Amino acid sequence: MRLITLPGETDLDAFRQACRDLAGAGVAPEQVVWQTSRSDHSDLFAANELEAPSAIKALSAGAATSNATRTAQLSAPSAFVSLCETVILHRDPDRFALLYRLLWRMQRDARLRSDPLDADWLLLQQMAQAVRRDQHKMKAFVRFRRIDGPVDDPVGDPVGDPVVDPLTARHFDVGGDNDTPMAEPLHVAWFEPEHHIVAATAPFFMRRFAQMRWAILTPRLCVRWQGTQLTFGPGVSRDQAPPADAGETLWLTYYRNIFNPARLKMKMMQKEMPKRYWKNLPEAMLIDELSRQAPERTSAMLEQHASEPIKRRPGTVARASPLAGLDQLPNNAFEMREATNRCRACPIGELATQSVVGEGPMPSRLMFVGEQPGDQEDLRGSPFVGPAGQLFNCAMKELGWAREHVFVTNAVKHFKYELRGKRRIHKTPAQSEAAVCLDWLEREIVLVQPEAIVALGATAARSLLGETLAILSERGRWRQRSDGRPVLITLHPSALLRLEPEERADAYARWLEDLRLAAEFAPTSSHNGPD
Repeated sequence: MRLITLPGETDLDAFRQACRDLAGAGVAPEQVVWQTSRSDHSDLFAANELEAPSAIKALSAGAATSNATRTAQLSAPSAFVSLCETVILHRDPDRFALLYRLLWRMQRDARLRSDPLDADWLLLQQMAQAVRRDQHKMKAFVRFRRIDGPVDDPVGDPVGDPVVDPLTARHFDVGGDNDTPMAEPLHVAWFEPEHHIVAATAPFFMRRFAQMRWAILTPRLCVRWQGTQLTFGPGVSRDQAPPADAGETLWLTYYRNIFNPARLKMKMMQKEMPKRYWKNLPEAMLIDELSRQAPERTSAMLEQHASEPIKRRPGTVARASPLAGLDQLPNNAFEMREATNRCRACPIGELATQSVVGEGPMPSRLMFVGEQPGDQEDLRGSPFVGPAGQLFNCAMKELGWAREHVFVTNAVKHFKYELRGKRRIHKTPAQSEAAVCLDWLEREIVLVQPEAIVALGATAARSLLGETLAILSERGRWRQRSDGRPVLITLHPSALLRLEPEERADAYARWLEDLRLAAEFAPTSSHNGPD
């Protein structure tokens, strides 16, 4: 048997070297016993730490072993290396044995490198998740308390005389008769992590509170930031944590006032803030009281009359119709294109290449309305010619309908996008932008005189019906406009393209069933069915 003693609980480099040496000597995982010996740290506020002892101590059962060890070159997937960096922070003493066992097995069976159902892989993933959760809780639940001057030693002097607290001693000039506090006070927090995460999580606080002098005390390891470097030291007991300060009282007052009793969900709160952390959170002392009062406070809130604002904001000025400034209303597609190209009633028109108006016969029995032009439509000046338009054309062919005999347009006439590198990514138009463009859509309806309209997506449905609809629950249903025209609600073809590949066939078939409801208004094509 080999006894491997690592110098620290989280010494990954020593663990790696131990694995190489063990594998080089052909030592199987079941022949290894792992343990750690805590390094002797200097004082928490000293500048340097002591040198760590040797990474490996190999002891055989019954006889001495040779110091000469052959080091093996081990290979492992990057996912395993990343997993090691996290799992080594776990508190389970068997984590080293588990990591070495999986590493040993992967050298002999390459299939394990990508086997997510392997028991060792699954256990390591669970351990890594527990570590990451503990790190998240530390970032969320550390509460600093300010210390401005010397206090009695919280542990207690053996003789019984008061001494200067080592946490604050560095903030005072102790050479003279009068101790003068320095400009920056020290902020101290107490936290009880479940795993060995303090050193790995400390850089977060260093970046978050770079201008503040602070220390975090925990039972296993303490860390301090002095403005230039992180310093680590041995753990302390909870009674060395500082008492409450004035800032904590202010925080409790704020917490009490922002607490909304109508939104209290105890189970959800305890899931995000487990009870084991409550003893170290100042606001936790208010939870029981506030939760008991929640029903009564909620009822009181409901019984109160609506509050009157002290200062009213001025009402918004209704935007003029984009048709108001025209000498005459457009009466065909050409005039619509010319007019919408000049439209600047909303900001979208300034950034688009050109406007994209509807195409198809005027009049037409059936009209399709989408959301807005896409990248390809903006460049070519025609609606439904991009990926979504190609899917729309496939549906027309499969239904046996002639696209050239239906009118196809969009609720918004310009392409709204955001730049990502050189790509223009579609961005959903705001309700105010669609409302401005509604006059252009209504003018098209007047020119087309459709007997029925198909709304493709939420923006089209809202523009046509004047209300926001839940498309997934309303799809396949007919609604009636204020002018009496029926409107069929269904998905926009781009919604199908965003689905996972294995879901698209069923979704496409259901979409066709929605469209077939408009068959009585659709002109048929001489070509029936797909190619």
